[in-house]
Amino acid sequence: MIRTGALDVLPVRTAVPALERALDTHGAAVLCAPPGTGKTTLVPLVLAGLVAGADGSGPVREAGSGPVRKVIVAEPRRIAARAAARRMAWLLGEQAGGRVGFTVRGERVVGPDTVVEVVTTGVLLQRLQRDQELAGVDVVMLDECHERHLDADTVAAFLLDVRAALRPDLRLVAASATTDAEGWARLLGDAPVVAAHGVSHPVETVWAPPVQPVRPPHGMRVDPALLTHVASVVRRALAERTGDVLCFLPGVGEITRVAGQLAGLDVEVLQVHGRAPAAVQDAVLAGSAGRRVVLATSVAESSLTVPGVRVVVDAGLAREPRTDHARGLSALTTVRVSQAASRQRAGRAGREAPGTVYRCWTEADDTRLTRFPSPEIKVADLAAFALQAACWGDPSAGGLALLDPPPAGAMGAAREVLAAIGAVDPEGRATGRGVRMARLGLHPRLARALLDGAREVGARRAAEVVALLSEEPPREYGDDLTAAWRAARAGGDGYAGRWRKEVRRLASGVDGARGGSGSERGARGGFDGERHARGGSGGGPGTQGGAGGRERARGGSGGGGQDSGGRDSYGQDSDDVVAGLVAALAFPERVARARGEGAFLMVSGTGAETAAGSRLRSAPWIAVAVADRPATAASARVRLAAVIDEDTARLAAGHLLGTADEVRWADGEVLARRVERLGAVELTVRPLKNPPAALVREALIDGLRREGLGLLRWTPHARELRQRLAFLHREVGGGWPDVSDAALLARPDEWLEPELSRARRRGDLARIEAGQMLGRLLPWATGEAARLDELAPERYEVPSGSRIRLDYGGAQPVLAVKLQEMFGLARTPTVAGVPVLVHLLSPAGRPAAVTADLASFWREGYRSVRAELRGRYPRHPWPEDPSDAAPTRYTKARQNRG
Repeated sequence: MIRTGALDVLPVRTAVPALERALDTHGAAVLCAPPGTGKTTLVPLVLAGLVAGADGSGPVREAGSGPVRKVIVAEPRRIAARAAARRMAWLLGEQAGGRVGFTVRGERVVGPDTVVEVVTTGVLLQRLQRDQELAGVDVVMLDECHERHLDADTVAAFLLDVRAALRPDLRLVAASATTDAEGWARLLGDAPVVAAHGVSHPVETVWAPPVQPVRPPHGMRVDPALLTHVASVVRRALAERTGDVLCFLPGVGEITRVAGQLAGLDVEVLQVHGRAPAAVQDAVLAGSAGRRVVLATSVAESSLTVPGVRVVVDAGLAREPRTDHARGLSALTTVRVSQAASRQRAGRAGREAPGTVYRCWTEADDTRLTRFPSPEIKVADLAAFALQAACWGDPSAGGLALLDPPPAGAMGAAREVLAAIGAVDPEGRATGRGVRMARLGLHPRLARALLDGAREVGARRAAEVVALLSEEPPREYGDDLTAAWRAARAGGDGYAGRWRKEVRRLASGVDGARGGSGSERGARGGFDGERHARGGSGGGPGTQGGAGGRERARGGSGGGGQDSGGRDSYGQDSDDVVAGLVAALAFPERVARARGEGAFLMVSGTGAETAAGSRLRSAPWIAVAVADRPATAASARVRLAAVIDEDTARLAAGHLLGTADEVRWADGEVLARRVERLGAVELTVRPLKNPPAALVREALIDGLRREGLGLLRWTPHARELRQRLAFLHREVGGGWPDVSDAALLARPDEWLEPELSRARRRGDLARIEAGQMLGRLLPWATGEAARLDELAPERYEVPSGSRIRLDYGGAQPVLAVKLQEMFGLARTPTVAGVPVLVHLLSPAGRPAAVTADLASFWREGYRSVRAELRGRYPRHPWPEDPSDAAPTRYTKARQNRG
């Protein structure tokens, strides 16, 4: 019997009439209703025609014999889908599977009378790809659309396509727990926005930051000191307030740790997250006579309403997907909660009565939080989205109605992945193989591993490993994928149960190891394509193609056992081999070779390190399944990987395999070698005896750029010539060349040929006389080259008759000359119109004075120099008036004899 009392108190009743009018007139609407108002439970029942009286005119009652509509409610999480269906069935006085049912990955509870079906957005996405018309469906409600999950955005875009082209009668409701609905209304063709106001009680905010600073989160890591503090705040809340406590934490690991620190309290501690057993979920939603502490992830922000909560403790963290395209790493990462999410969390304390929120950060920090969480389409790995778009017929996603367009760089990276695994053709269209991948309900990488792995090791074993990769095992399973596989097989925990269910689903999804039509195999660019690119399926020299190549390398016969998925060409190979192969097929760019104890280099070029004490540390090769890069680390940290050998690496990452002749400058010399590479990893290296002259020339130029022009032979004459040319270029310009390093290295053809092309090594550069080379740059064509000695002479004749060398290495030419040799010269010498800086020397050649104005020096500076040096050098002339004295390079005695 319908539970009228529970339905009558749902605040969303007041908005139902407006919602129905909006759907009647526009066909689409945005429903804004806070958590707990009944938007997820009452609205679908009304739209399906199962209950009546929701307009507030009287009690809600079971509908009569009027028309019944088929309603699909899409939830972002499995836990929310199950909970919503069970709640609606309870309101009707039924069990799930009657008029209300649900479908999530691996579980379907519906019956012939089901008219309201709650599904995850992922399930609806798969259904749309198979049946674009959604035959028999009258209304689709996208719940929690404010969370901006990628699947939800994609489903909305596809549904709008369906409405525009195939089903204008299909009604759409975008339901949001926030009032930020303008974008969704615009996306739905300026659909009406209907608001429902919940019963909201005041919530007091208590700022409860840690006393000591804690390290900020990075990757999946959260400072244990913060978790200890959160546990202490929960104890404080229990002592200071009444009612149940709802504590928000970023993930399962943090929930487990805080739960351990709360052991011994005289309260019931419950853990709510996507992996929680159904019995725990039911217990949380049912309430309790005793006091409870509910530790939850963000699933409790809006997807679930937990009764009895009067206090919220917010750790201030959340998990969001992030992709590092440069390093080929994508994973969930821990971030600061947004202001919108923190408001949602705080509101849970004031649902039934006045409440309190304890925020584990400062009020000042609160102002620095981002306003809203990042839409997944802007930060996540887009390979699955790109494949869905390609299967939909819009490879670029340019024609899809999306709130935010996908970033071009992320889409480009996604298309590269899809092309490498054969999911799309060169134009980006989905291949038959790609369609099969999309229908498996897996990330394209894992779908590739399942399909290709099944052909090699059998469907069951491939499915077991892929199931491990699709939901990361608990930390206590360790970082060794093989050991985690064995633990899951033997385990009796919740993870092991979910793993077994997923294995069954995946194994049944593989329709034979060879699978697909002939046209599909012809278009395939993944596993088979890699095999043919390396010389066919046989095991010729150097071939590491499919099963045949590996069996020959191992001495096998090409046979092997079978299971339900097809031929097991690996026969009874160890778990290590199977786990490694499947992981490598899933993440070929994360295949990594050891380069030191515990240190590896992925073929993508990213460094990786394993934990101390890990079995993986001594492996020559590993396939990295899960890794993250701490904020301050140069290398990624391996969290889950499998041991492999080089054959498996070649097999899985064959599209990255290549041989090239390398001629480059390295360690001060020309290095010429033939290198076989797997991406960034060098497999084999052989000397290249006769490298092409053009490549050698480029390597030598690179060496000059790296180490400088000092590699050439620079005689004193060459250095002086370069300085003179630099002076003329700076002061005269015209055709006089720029001889700076940058200019010379930019045009080696003009001055270093043909000597450079004849050189083969560093020693040959040292034999190239740079002065002769520079002579080629002089302006011979204009005739100006003949004026070099006139404009910038090597030597200058001073009054004594001596020819003194000029130094052009500074800002102006320098003439270093003994003071007595300049007697009688009243004006400062110039070169190309530039005054010479005269360094006047003592008779012993030591600096006595520096001047750029010789006449001024004779008048003012000479007297002090004469007074200081006349007694020290009495044999040399020191006249009173040097401007009128005879210049000399000799002593007075020699001068008198002369």
